[in-house]
Amino acid sequence: MTPRPCVAVLFGGRSSEHSISLITARGVLRAIDREKWDVVTVGISTSGEWFLCPQEELERLLDENPIAELPVGEDLVSLPLKVGENELIVRQAGSCGETVTRDRHIDVVLPLLHGPFGEDGTLQGLLELADLRYVGCGVTASAVGMDKHFMKLAFEAAGMEVGPYTVVTDRQWALDPAGVRERVAALGFPVFVKPARAGSSFGITKVDRPEELDAAIETAREHDRKLVVEAGIVGREIECAVLQGRGTDPARTSMPGEIEIVDEHAFYDFEAKYVSQASARLSCPADLPQEATDAIRAGAVTAFEALDGEGLCRADFFYTPDGRVVINEVNTMPGFTPISMYPRMWAESGLAYARLIDELLGLAMERPVGLR
Repeated sequence: MTPRPCVAVLFGGRSSEHSISLITARGVLRAIDREKWDVVTVGISTSGEWFLCPQEELERLLDENPIAELPVGEDLVSLPLKVGENELIVRQAGSCGETVTRDRHIDVVLPLLHGPFGEDGTLQGLLELADLRYVGCGVTASAVGMDKHFMKLAFEAAGMEVGPYTVVTDRQWALDPAGVRERVAALGFPVFVKPARAGSSFGITKVDRPEELDAAIETAREHDRKLVVEAGIVGREIECAVLQGRGTDPARTSMPGEIEIVDEHAFYDFEAKYVSQASARLSCPADLPQEATDAIRAGAVTAFEALDGEGLCRADFFYTPDGRVVINEVNTMPGFTPISMYPRMWAESGLAYARLIDELLGLAMERPVGLR
């Protein structure tokens, strides 16, 4: 019998989205086809340790606390940084104090980490050094796709319409806060103050009045010292899922979906995304004119290619009352829980959750390591 390819599923990580990564991993591990893929599960603590974390331990942890943090396990894991050695190195203290080392062959890595130190190109660079195939965007696309500032520059260079915004650096806020306030005021209120390199709506505040701005900036600075302040855009929030094509085939897109906030939330915040399923409703396909649907699907591919994307991304747009399609951002490792928008849009478009996971792993296995 041909041995099953072995997938190292990575989850946890050092970012503020640690607990979201655990929820994503649980969903993926429950759905992955074990007849086709062998699986080894690797947790990463908030302080950066890598260790074997059995699925049963992850399940128990999340059953006790849905917003959990991984305790460091006994079997520590590291990567060999030598071409051709595709093994995880597992170390455990022996009964006499010695360290017992063993290897575990890996064919492909499925990194289910969100935010900095996982989704921003740092982990992807490590996997490139280790000569390991992995699911998702490469180093540059991951880094640009994590930074809301440089992402917008890439979109603008590709000819896409981007809403008005300004960037606030740590130095600017320290040396010229009055100038920052003036630039933000020029956008008109309301505005959204966001950490430039965070996700899951952490640190985002909607600011309706000038006197609320300073507090919003300080909230965002708890997550990142570089901020993006965006003008509020009147429009419907439309998302579209992108999946890399096979070989030289073009990228594929789901039918667009619309997020409708149905509770008291001012925008699609953390609670609406992950805590209260009743807070947000997905309509897929979104009720749009055909030309708008076509423009959004084409725009999602343009955004993916503007970043030189690989594997997957979710592209987020505003559809304005006057019929404009405005790109907001992309997410190169979107939420992947069973209730997350990316897999739900694909499910509504005919690609079920388990098949989507299999497709992403297959794409990663076909991709060569090294520069491409």
